[in-house]
Parts: sequence; structure tokens; C-alpha cells
Amino acid sequence: MPSKTFKSLSDFIQKKMRMSHIYQPVMLMELLKGCGKSKIKKIAKKFLQHDLSQIEYYEQITKSMPGKVLKSHGWVEKEGEEYQLTDFEKLSGSEVKELIDLCQVKLKNYLDDRGKKAFSHRKKSSGIISGTVKYEVLKNAKFRCELCGISADKKALEVDHIIPRNKGGFDDITNFQALCYSCNSMKRDRDDTDFREVVASYKNRDDSCPFCSFKKSDIIDSEELAVTVRDQYPVTPLHSLIIPKRHVGSYFELGRPEVNTCNLLLERQKDIIQKKDSSVTGFNIGINDGPDAGQSIHHLHVHLIPRRHGDIENPRGGVRGVIPAKQKYVKKENLEK
Repeated sequence: MPSKTFKSLSDFIQKKMRMSHIYQPVMLMELLKGCGKSKIKKIAKKFLQHDLSQIEYYEQITKSMPGKVLKSHGWVEKEGEEYQLTDFEKLSGSEVKELIDLCQVKLKNYLDDRGKKAFSHRKKSSGIISGTVKYEVLKNAKFRCELCGISADKKALEVDHIIPRNKGGFDDITNFQALCYSCNSMKRDRDDTDFREVVASYKNRDDSCPFCSFKKSDIIDSEELAVTVRDQYPVTPLHSLIIPKRHVGSYFELGRPEVNTCNLLLERQKDIIQKKDSSVTGFNIGINDGPDAGQSIHHLHVHLIPRRHGDIENPRGGVRGVIPAKQKYVKKENLEK
């Protein structure tokens, strides 16, 4: 006769368990095999056995590091997806065992010397990132790697500090990016930027610039690297400006955390405006980058202009109207006549 516990747990597994990942059944199996108990580390190792992304990562490590070095010394050969130890057949059983013992000693000495630092390359930034923040970063990245663009369905994504904390980076959603495990593992080797200079540049201000020194009362929203104010010469009611705190002239000079911050403030202000005024049915988002594009203050600012039905007779063409004669759509062949 099945026990009450068996019936309840069996029913939970078959009918009530809602899975967003492999974790629940793997953890239950480990607890069942361990007579109802299991150390957290042991459960974590079981998750790792099912994580193909980690296996793929170490496959790349195998080929690019020990495989390449041992091959250069003549100790291994690679045929297809298999490595072979040179002259293995010439070794006796006792010799194989002694060589394994020598490797164990070498491994122990290395780990005793390095400790946790041995795998520091797998921890790009110190500090714990909450699950909520991780989800927001991945959602903002549309669940794709922000370097190579691969989908989370094809490669596991990791949340990484853009500017490392040990170089002055801050724990804020605007300083995080979603990277696939390959791009994240290779990032440090490829990037030799001195982030201390980048962090210091965020404090650049120009005393003669009107956008470098706002009164607190003018600021309606702010983040670490940018603020939101209302435009003093609004095109429409609630016309707002998102302005980086750093004195920077061009959008193309912004760092990724600054771009993230401006986007965050844009999205937030858009929601605030629509809650304040239900007549707002659209927005123009624009930047005048350079004098020939109409920039009059040489400090980058992003215009968020609310639009309402009927605020002008014919809005079709939108930002194309920066050159009035081109606002209306004209076929290319007509332009060439």
C-alpha cells in the first residue's frame, strides 16, 4: 500500500510541479537518493552535470589551453573530437597509476597555493547580483548576448558588470550587461581598457555649461549618470530632456552605462507622462548631434516630446521634418528628376 507521503509527492511531481528550469526534479532526486538529506554543494554539482553550457565552455578550454599546450610538447594528438596520449600503450598499469598520483600531487599543490583564486576568471565581478536585477538585465537585453547577439535558447547568458567593481563600477542595473558564457569568459582577455579613467571621466563638468549645473528643484528624475528635466522651451506640454551628468557633446561619445541610464530614464519618463496626461498618444525621441544637426548647447541631451492626436494637421513623417521639404514621403525616382 503506497504511503500518504508517496501519493502526495507523486501527485506534486506529475500534476503540480511548474518548471522554469531543471532545478526542482534534480534537487528532489538528490534528496531521495541521500535518504532525505543532501548538502547544498552536492545538489549544486548535480545541477552542473545537466548544464550543457558549462560543458561547452570547458570543451573550448580543453581545445584552446591544455590540449594546445600538451600537443606542442608532443604528449597528445587530436583526431576529430578525441585526444590520445602519445605512446600510452607502452605504459604498464603501475606506471599509469604512479603518473596519476604525480598529477594529483601537482594539482593539490596548485590549489593549495592559489585557493579560490584558481577559478577567479569565472567570476568577472565581485558581489552578489540579485535575481530580480538579473531578470531585468536579461529582459532589457531581449534574452540575447549584448556582444554577439546569440539567443539564451542557444547559449546560457550571464549578467556581468560592464565596469568592474574593483575598477570603480557600481552595482546598478545600468552597469550590468547580458553576455553569453563564451563572450563573458573571453571579455577579460580581449579588453585592456583602464576603467579607472572611464569612471573618473563621469565626473567631468563644465562651469560654463547650463546642463552641467541644474538646481535640485529643476530635476524631476535622476540616476547615477543622468538626470531628467523639463525643457524650458517646450515643443508640447511635458516636453522633457534626458541629460547625462558628464559634460559630453555627442551621443557617440557615451559609454554603455550612460546609454543604459538614458534609456532607463526615457522609459520611466514616458510612463510618468502617460499617467499624468491620458491624451498623450505618441512620442518623438530625438537628439541634435552637432551644430549642423541643430545642436545649440554642446552637452548631449535627448528630447522626449509627447504627442497628442491632432496637435498638428499632418504628423506623417515625424522626425523627417528636421528638413521640412523631406517630411513628406517622396519616391526615390521622383527625387532624381
